[in-house]
Amino acid sequence: MDPLSAISEELAEIDGQITDIFRALSNGFQKLEKIKDSNRQSRQLEELTDKMRDCKRLIKEFDREVKNIERVNDPDTSRMLNEKKQTMIKELNSYVALKKQYASNLENKKIDLFDGPAEEYGEQNVLLASSMTNQQLIDNGNQMMDETDQAIERSKKVVHETINVGTETAAALKAQTEQMSRIVNELDSIHFSIKKATKLVKEIGRQVATDRCIMGLLVLVVIGVVAIIIVKLVHPNNKDIRDIPGLAPPAMTRKLLWNPN
Repeated sequence: MDPLSAISEELAEIDGQITDIFRALSNGFQKLEKIKDSNRQSRQLEELTDKMRDCKRLIKEFDREVKNIERVNDPDTSRMLNEKKQTMIKELNSYVALKKQYASNLENKKIDLFDGPAEEYGEQNVLLASSMTNQQLIDNGNQMMDETDQAIERSKKVVHETINVGTETAAALKAQTEQMSRIVNELDSIHFSIKKATKLVKEIGRQVATDRCIMGLLVLVVIGVVAIIIVKLVHPNNKDIRDIPGLAPPAMTRKLLWNPN
């Protein structure tokens, strides 16, 4: 039988929930080591962060319940419960530090979960373990978890802002792509119109050239006819000039008054 069940059913239930969360955190970080994609790693870290937040809340509930029954417990039981809280806080802090390490690997260097370097955090753990009382250790652990929550909220805010910026950038790129497509289509239409106009101009030029040749030939024919007419009028008896069909003078005919036959 669980020793906590003999003390308080509520304490036993909270301890079971915290144990389940620690097991889920352990499995989650093992799974995180196998994930290569940075986006999936970020989502996994967010899920683990939510579990750590739930664990912190349960530890606070455990602490309140311990204080509620402290006056009816014997010193050995109180010491056992305080050691239990200390163990929970240390284990949660170890997962928080592990989460910080993975976040640093994902180049989230601006997010400092403990507002201090890793060496200072390690020295602080040594002091907590060696020179602080159990109550000081609990208070300090609660303060660290509060700071961790604030840092997590800041990291989530940065992530959301990054997502919003990425969404706006994608929308702007899409609009520019559509605009470029419209410009290309318009250029194609203009090119087709210019090509068609050039073809029409060439056809008109050929027609004009043909018409000019015909007009030139007609002018030459008219000039030749006029020249022949003028010469024929000036020299009507000139046999070297052939008559123009249709313009020859009518033949002279005699009408005899008497036909001997």
